[in-house]
Amino acid sequence: MSRVENDARHAVFAPVDTVARVDAVVRRLGDAIELGLLADGEQLPGESELSTRLGVSTVTLREALMALRQQGLVTTRRGRGGGSFVVSPAKPLSERLFLRLADWSTPDLRDLADHWAAITGAAARLAAQRTEPEDLAPLHRSVDALAAATEPAARARIHARFHVELAAAAQSARLTREEIRFQAEIGTLLCLALTEEEDHTRTVTLQRTLIGAVRDGAGDRAGTLAEECVQDAMARLIGLRLGIAG
Repeated sequence: MSRVENDARHAVFAPVDTVARVDAVVRRLGDAIELGLLADGEQLPGESELSTRLGVSTVTLREALMALRQQGLVTTRRGRGGGSFVVSPAKPLSERLFLRLADWSTPDLRDLADHWAAITGAAARLAAQRTEPEDLAPLHRSVDALAAATEPAARARIHARFHVELAAAAQSARLTREEIRFQAEIGTLLCLALTEEEDHTRTVTLQRTLIGAVRDGAGDRAGTLAEECVQDAMARLIGLRLGIAG
């Protein structure tokens, strides 16, 4: 397992820092299952350990697990060898994602886009100042993998990995944690933004151009391109959300 995969799994179980804690736990674990960070049949940590790691009470955790069971994403077995286990979703991915997108308001999505753009733009500017060409190998691998990916779920996973690696290239632990936290919150929905081939091709082109700007030490251009990548993807999601509302 790569460093980025380890970081992403760590983010799944990082403390929840939101008021709506039950909903936050459901979204955190549900997204991890959707993205394949938690595999079908995988046993979750015990309630005491999991509530501690997520920074919530056992009561909150039990309510969240109950909601996940109702969604068919978790099953609980009693007795020896029992516990809570991951269940791969039965509904088609696109149907599940549109239902999840409907939970977001358009203003919330716009606010999220601004937040993500600020994080990614800052990371790109710092990466342009601090990296050497050889440090960009993970980014090159990710964009090549994204170009070759045909399934929206795979594209979303690689897209998330690219942005985490960009933050890591900035050599900022805080920015990297923020990027991982963001991807755990919304990354699954990006499947919807990378379904159309035209959008997929544009994203690959933007990312390749962004890597070139970072390599050349062009901080302002790198930051602008990173922000454009983010705003581009989020604009697609907002368009889809407006379609749902319509």
